[in-house]
Amino acid sequence: MAHKSSSESRLSPSSYEQDITHLLAPRLAYFEAVARHEHVTRAAHELAVPQSTLSRAMVRLEADLGVALFARNGRTVALTPAGRTFLTTVERALAEVERAADSVRADADPTSGKVNFGFLHTMGSETVPALIRAFRADHPRVRFQLVQNYGEAMLARLRSGELDLCLTSPVPDAPDLVARRLDEQRLRLVVPDDHRLASRKRVRLSEAADETFVTLEPGYGLRRITDDLCEEAGFKPRIAFEGEEAETLRGLVAAGLGVALLPPPAVARPGVVELSVTGQRAVREIGVAWLDGHPDTPPVAAFKEFLLSRRGHLLPD
Repeated sequence: MAHKSSSESRLSPSSYEQDITHLLAPRLAYFEAVARHEHVTRAAHELAVPQSTLSRAMVRLEADLGVALFARNGRTVALTPAGRTFLTTVERALAEVERAADSVRADADPTSGKVNFGFLHTMGSETVPALIRAFRADHPRVRFQLVQNYGEAMLARLRSGELDLCLTSPVPDAPDLVARRLDEQRLRLVVPDDHRLASRKRVRLSEAADETFVTLEPGYGLRRITDDLCEEAGFKPRIAFEGEEAETLRGLVAAGLGVALLPPPAVARPGVVELSVTGQRAVREIGVAWLDGHPDTPPVAAFKEFLLSRRGHLLPD
């Protein structure tokens, strides 16, 4: 029969650290109470555990550490120098655990908890502030941790647990996510005010086939929609600039760098004309998404219900 070498049978340092942590963690509060009282019976009474259970736990703790933590005299105990060193760190560790517990309880509080909420850059100037203002009329103490980013980045944060909910476009279709369509925006072809099409109110996208475009970078939902609409209109857009923010693109259109397909602006910008696109359904759907199976805290559940109640009325007219 083959025998394992001594090096194979020993735990690696990382495995040992994980195992010793699992062994020690349940006993740290017991140790702190015994050290504080210097008496096993009084500590057992405070912890509401049998004295025999507490005594055995301390013996196992010392055995696992390989160090004597207490000098015993009957049920009275005194810390050894090693025990005093261990106690200092244990007290800090338990205080951190308590702070962590207080923090997560506070975040889940129905009246004053926290919602981690992501949204698109184009939703930041008016839509999201108006939503939060309306929600806080009935939930004035709920707190928000806000993330403004493009769609794929927010979905990654949903999957990592950094976000509870996000407003995104296009509405995602993925097995690990739940998404609900809330509203849509009609996209407009934005041209400089001295452009050959500027005198028009409506335009077919195919009429801009020879133009250069300024667009958002690949990975942005609006860029994908732009590419798809141009392909549907029979051309591939020539890209002069790829950016990260819609209003920057409007400024570049005003400067004559190209044309752009964009949702309506929060505030009208001088130097550009915004044309309705006909012949195609040129819209951007906006939806809310969350991680499937992820339990909601009460404030998250309340905000989710609020968003779903705004279907068809999420965006300003």
